Amino acid sequence: MTSPAAVIVLAAGAGTRMKSATPKVLHRIGGRTLLGHVLATARALDPAHLVTVVRHEREAVAAHVAEVDPAALIADQDDVPGTGRAVQCALEALEAATGAPCEGAVVVLAGDVPLLDAGTLAALLEAHEADGNAVTALSTLVEDPTGYGRVVRGPDGEVTGVVEHKDATPEQLAINEINASVYVFDGAALREGLSGVDRDNAQGEVYLTDVLALARRAGRRVAALVAEDSIVVEGVNDRTQLATLGAELNRRTLTRWMLEGVTVVDPATTWVDVEVELAPDVTLLPGTQLHGATTVATGAVIGPDTTLTDVEVGEGATVARTHGSLAIVGAGASVGPFSYLRPGTVLGAQGKIGAYVETKNAEIGAGSKVPHLSYIGDATIGEHTNVGAASVTLNYDGTNKHRTTIGSYVRIGGDTMMVAPVTVGDGAYTGAGAVLRRDVPPGALAVTTGSQRNIEGWVASRFPDSAAARAAAAAQPTDEQPPAPTGDAEPTDGDPS
Repeated sequence: MTSPAAVIVLAAGAGTRMKSATPKVLHRIGGRTLLGHVLATARALDPAHLVTVVRHEREAVAAHVAEVDPAALIADQDDVPGTGRAVQCALEALEAATGAPCEGAVVVLAGDVPLLDAGTLAALLEAHEADGNAVTALSTLVEDPTGYGRVVRGPDGEVTGVVEHKDATPEQLAINEINASVYVFDGAALREGLSGVDRDNAQGEVYLTDVLALARRAGRRVAALVAEDSIVVEGVNDRTQLATLGAELNRRTLTRWMLEGVTVVDPATTWVDVEVELAPDVTLLPGTQLHGATTVATGAVIGPDTTLTDVEVGEGATVARTHGSLAIVGAGASVGPFSYLRPGTVLGAQGKIGAYVETKNAEIGAGSKVPHLSYIGDATIGEHTNVGAASVTLNYDGTNKHRTTIGSYVRIGGDTMMVAPVTVGDGAYTGAGAVLRRDVPPGALAVTTGSQRNIEGWVASRFPDSAAARAAAAAQPTDEQPPAPTGDAEPTDGDPS
């Protein structure tokens, strides 16, 4: 198959049935916009030129094209409506950019057909070249063709043209072969045909489909290739179709990964974007959503009820009931349940981020653990360090963020507050409830709590008729049971695990 001279993507329509402030082609399924899917498919054909025609919400659509395919040319459609006029504007923009009329095969695609794949287009191009056609359209057979243009064939089966639904006769309305709005044109035949198209139709538009009939009248060969899988050529016009095609795309994505060795326990509740990469022997548990450029290495288990966006998960890691973005989870590490990995989180191999832990811009070394109920933000933690429950790096002074550095083999006692900037040296310990405002030297114990003091009889004097006072009175020692020692108790550090 020869690469086409140009691919033209039509993205100028308003999409009013979406009832949205967002242009129709910028709505998303599978991690890409509808237009993004079409541009990726178009680029897979390796065309010499790729042109996108814009009009409605021009700046937003053009900016998106520049983001996802900077090499694509933008063509602006003028006030003349219709797909034929859109293609004319694309050819004019292409000629202005290259200094010459476009020669060779020109592929025309709609910007709202996200499931169309490069294999189907390659087959269309091959048929076009093999038969020497002036125009080769893609069609499909449907049970209910209402609203679609019908492919009209002569007694010999040759395509004589395409008639739009509003312009069709009763006999033509009975045809169930519909035009998929995907074409390959010979460049010269396309220019000649467009020059002869008028707006004498029910919608007052310049129809691109009229080029087929004009080419046939000129004695050129026109053909239609029937796509057996009709959903690949289905467009999006409303939110219902958006959801339907989104679900179908996800089903196909999961099927592909399962055939490549990924276990998906519940496909009905698992969503994976098209750019996600999964290795064999990954397991996705129910309620898993993987978005963006997320990658998961072999043997990792994700879920249940986990959403990861642009997250790298290492070999053999587990991530359960977690929300994460722009983070790295090392090999053999564990995360969750109910963890929140914010951007910049890097968890080393065999590390742990446990229940109800939030991390942000934090580097946590190999074998280090933040097991539960803690916030670690703007921090660097060395290897094999344990951070006790309810500990916090206090990184924000109201104006600026500051960094906390914790060394290797450190034991942070429960409920330790680290007021950044502060450094805890290798091998150091902190007592439970410590508030660190100064650096802790390597191997030191940091303790900031005062001695414990018990005020006897306080409940009975403050709340004499309360249930607590009655319970305390009942628990007082009898004459046969000597009272427990009272007075100040020595502080204890507790178990910092």
